[in-house]
This record gives sequence, structure tokens and C-alpha cells, in this order.
Amino acid sequence: MSLPQPVPPSWKDLGKSSTDLLQKDYPFAGTSLEVKTRTPSDVTFRVAGNRDNKSEAIFGDLEAKYTNRKYGLTFTQAWSTSNVLRSVLELENQIAKGLKVDLTTALQAEKNTKSALINATYKQSGIHSRAALDLLKGPTFTADSVFGRDGFLVGVEAAYNVTDGNISRYAVAAGYNAPDYAITLHGLNNLNSFSASYYHRVSADVEAGAKAVYDFKATHGGVGIEVGAKTYLDPSAFVKAKINNLGVIALGYTQTLRPGVKASFGLALDTQKLNDNQPAGPTHKVGLSLVFDS
Repeated sequence: MSLPQPVPPSWKDLGKSSTDLLQKDYPFAGTSLEVKTRTPSDVTFRVAGNRDNKSEAIFGDLEAKYTNRKYGLTFTQAWSTSNVLRSVLELENQIAKGLKVDLTTALQAEKNTKSALINATYKQSGIHSRAALDLLKGPTFTADSVFGRDGFLVGVEAAYNVTDGNISRYAVAAGYNAPDYAITLHGLNNLNSFSASYYHRVSADVEAGAKAVYDFKATHGGVGIEVGAKTYLDPSAFVKAKINNLGVIALGYTQTLRPGVKASFGLALDTQKLNDNQPAGPTHKVGLSLVFDS
């Protein structure tokens, strides 16, 4: 008798370990601040702001989230400095076990732009499926599923334009997840782009990963490769480093200053232009991120 299979990751989370290792905790694009607070009545408030080094523009948003765990209900309301009002209403494990349904809307009154998206997620042993219907754009129906058994993963995604009556996008993926490592292959953009990622937890304090991307339609040609590593200095601090085939090195340092307060520093250097003396310019970049979570 075979053991019950765990719920596999969703389509968007295939290769997440490698993606997080290579993309997260490198705040060299600008300076950001995030503050999150929670009330005893299950209401979460989040305020976030970011200053982009390149454009020097400042963006921010205010978000409030209410959760009713008894009825599986979550309501999120967010308002950004771009005057975009976003609302998300979620219902989980009420219609059927493992089923989550949500309605996401966005409105920008100044430009008279709006969107409405219905999403459904179904999770059971060995399967993780999602479906989304964009009511105002297309309308477009998007669905993806990931099937898993004994660590092996297979996923498919497709988007169907209801008005035109054709499949506008499709993709496939395959991978293998083990306790200490993961391998993922993607065929994206109607199989015009391929990627392969690898993640390895070398020890309790060291992680390593790599990703290679090949795009048939890319003008530069060749394969883009990026490798990186992460090491914990102590339970409250870690260092990350990565380099790509273009010679850009990125360094990241994250320190937990106290419970609920985290600071991250990022630096990117183009080794082919080390004589550029503008550390915050288009060639070399530095940044800072502060997170307060009470």
C-alpha cells in the first residue's frame, strides 16, 4: 500500500527554492521600507514604500487584511500612490475541502482602467491545480496543474482567449524535489523559452543554486547562466552572493536586528566596467531594505 502523496507546489512555485536563492534579499535596485502590524482581531496592516535608484521615483502602498479563520474568509484592501485601489476577497475550504476561490479587482479612476479576476485553487494529495478567468481582458481563461509522486513533478499551463477561441499561451515543466535538492525544467512562452534550475542545501548553513535560460527569440543569443550561494553567519544573519555570465556580481547581507526588525543591504557590480565611479548609477548599484513586523 503506497503512502499518501504530499501536495505538490503550485505552477508558479516550481523551482521556487532556486528562484528565491537567486532573486530574494538583493535590494540593490533602491531603498525600501516595509511595516507590518497585527491586531488581536485578526486584522493585518501593511505599509510599504520604495525609492527607485534609476528613476528616483517613490512608490508606496497601504494594505489592510482581515481574516476570519472560522469561516475561511479573507478580505484585503490596498491603495497605492499610483491611486490604484485593489480588493481581494478569498474563501477557502468552505465549498469543498482543498478548494480556495477568490475575486481580485483593481481600479484606477484617473485613467479609467479596471480589472476583475476570478481565481480558483484546488489542492489534494498529489495534485495542485489553479484556474483564473480575466473577466475584462479577453476574456481570458488560464489554467495550470502540477502532479507529483515520490518527488517527481510534472506541470502544464495554458491560456485560452474566449473571444478569439484559441489558445494564446502554453507551457510545460518537469522536476524532482528531494529533501536536500531540487531540479526543475521549464518550457515557457509557447516553448520558445527554456530554463533549467538547480537548488542544493549543502548543509544546515550553506545553500547553493543555479539557473540557465535559453530564449529562441532573444536578440543577444546564447544561454544566460546565473549561479549563487547563501551562508548563515549565525542564526540572525546571512550573506548571499551570485554572478551571471555577463559578469555582474551581486552581494546581499541580511541581519535580524531584533525580533520583528530586519535589515538587508545589496550591492551589484559589473566586473566589465569596474572603472565606472558611479556606485549608484546604471552600472553599479547599491540598496537598502528595512522590514518591521510586529
